[in-house]
Amino acid sequence: MSQESLSQSLNRLLETSHTENLCIGDVFDRVGDKGFGLLLVVMSLPSALPVPAPGYSTPFGIILSILAIQMMMGQQSPWLPARARRMSIKRSVAEKVIRGGAKIFGKIEHLIRPRLFWIGGRLGLPFMGTLVLLMSALMILPIPLTNTAPAMVIFLIGAGLTEDDGLVAGAACALGVLAALLYAVVIYLALTVGFKGVTQLKELLF
Repeated sequence: MSQESLSQSLNRLLETSHTENLCIGDVFDRVGDKGFGLLLVVMSLPSALPVPAPGYSTPFGIILSILAIQMMMGQQSPWLPARARRMSIKRSVAEKVIRGGAKIFGKIEHLIRPRLFWIGGRLGLPFMGTLVLLMSALMILPIPLTNTAPAMVIFLIGAGLTEDDGLVAGAACALGVLAALLYAVVIYLALTVGFKGVTQLKELLF
């Protein structure tokens, strides 16, 4: 387990830069040495939280897919291409999302602890990487519903990796199956009744 809590690590990210925008490269340099976990948490936050942050699901989904492929290959140290490092998030959005995520996680992090260490095993990281790749692909797809479910799966995987909690990672797998089923239904409806019908369904449900 890391010496500081995940909520503390999230809040410290806002100290990375005091410019108008928060550069992804600066965030990566700050947390990349801690492995994939915290990066997955940060990149999934804008879509995982019920906080308006439009426009970030696709670019962050691409970054998450890059990290997922590295996890599938068993790579221990994450890497980002220069173009991805130059991406940025508005500071106002970053503060709202990161502080919101830290506040929510601060209330539940006492339940997360090192256990079921399969997540750090030889097959654990590639398996989690496969799930992250699938969820990030769902985030990228232009489906007129929410990206919250797949992003939350990635968030939980990141939390599990950060805190070596295989139970949380297992819960993420279960949620991932549900998210995949949800999107399968949405895609089916889109093909049969069209995106207009899906939008009307969204209005009825949400």
